[in-house]
Amino acid sequence: MHDVTVFPIPAFTDNYIWCLHNGQDCWVVDPGESGPVLSYCEVNKLTLKGILVTHHHWDHTNGIDTLLHKYPDIPVLGPDYGNIQTLTKRLKEGDQAYLAEFDLTLDVIDVPGHTLDHIAYYGNNMLFCGDTLFSAGCGRLFEGSPEQMHKSLSKLMQLPGETVVYCTHEYTLANVQFALQVEPNNTALSEYSDWAKKRRRQGLPTLPTNIEQQKAINPFLRAQQDEIKHNAENYLDKALSDEVQVFAAVRQWKDNF
Repeated sequence: MHDVTVFPIPAFTDNYIWCLHNGQDCWVVDPGESGPVLSYCEVNKLTLKGILVTHHHWDHTNGIDTLLHKYPDIPVLGPDYGNIQTLTKRLKEGDQAYLAEFDLTLDVIDVPGHTLDHIAYYGNNMLFCGDTLFSAGCGRLFEGSPEQMHKSLSKLMQLPGETVVYCTHEYTLANVQFALQVEPNNTALSEYSDWAKKRRRQGLPTLPTNIEQQKAINPFLRAQQDEIKHNAENYLDKALSDEVQVFAAVRQWKDNF
């Protein structure tokens, strides 16, 4: 693979449109808005060569039409399942996305839960996971079941610990605040909380993160921990018999937090 920079283009109030570029050509992931992408390309003299989409939600797709108006022949890759009309190629687990400009191959992983059509892209130590995994959090279950989301997150946890995780929302401070309720004695989480607050005070992103870090701090990946199970049982006031039940309880708790 050639040298690639990955830059977070801010969109809306808390989205990041990840831009992969080599100083000349670029691809973007989940362009919910076109304006920030076009501005970034203009300022940095980049030519848009393609779009990756993780799922159908409007804040990940609404910019595509305008981008295609300016760059009519570029590929738009996204999930096989679902109804995104602008896709030129539909992908599912086992397929690959090839970004020729960088000689970069990304494997497609099915990660239903947040939505049923959700996919992630993994390659060269990078994971573009949309709204499935966040730093210290995970996506809300709009369409999928707790079982589906737990399985999807478990898949991502099989990736190497140093895998860099590019999620699409700056939700970290709110996620950490909740995570500390679920697992207050997690010292790694407390330290991460201090770091994240400092980053945001400085106006800097808390992303990307990595798999190893998330295994240490993210309550949605730690359902096997006694403290989390105990506090989830207290929240629901009933015994929980397996990790999926604990995960579901923590997700319900977060939804009402």
